[in-house]
Amino acid sequence: MPTLSRLVALSTVAILGVAGQALAHAQLTKNVPADKATVATSPAELDLHFSEELDIKFSGVKVTGPDKAMVKTGDAMLMDEGKTLMVPLPEMLGPGAYAVEWHVLSTDGHKTNGTYGFTVKP
Repeated sequence: MPTLSRLVALSTVAILGVAGQALAHAQLTKNVPADKATVATSPAELDLHFSEELDIKFSGVKVTGPDKAMVKTGDAMLMDEGKTLMVPLPEMLGPGAYAVEWHVLSTDGHKTNGTYGFTVKP
């Protein structure tokens, strides 16, 4: 039955190949401020750390504050060998809840996105 064992081997390789591709997406591993955190003062920047190197041209964030008002952000830049997206916040954030919507493209071509939130104390 060499044919059956060859079929099993090929199936295993195919399954592992698909699983490897699924793991290749850039996943958010840490963010500052942290999700659901309450911070005492307005952060000067947002730092989003990912598991993969990013393509800055196709990566960014949108921040909304209290009453769904858009928050002005500076130009995003990459740090930590391209795995951290740093987004300056040029204006002080007032007290309230903020939502961060992010989208990134890893250098291997996979897109991911997500949201998180934090609160600035009154």
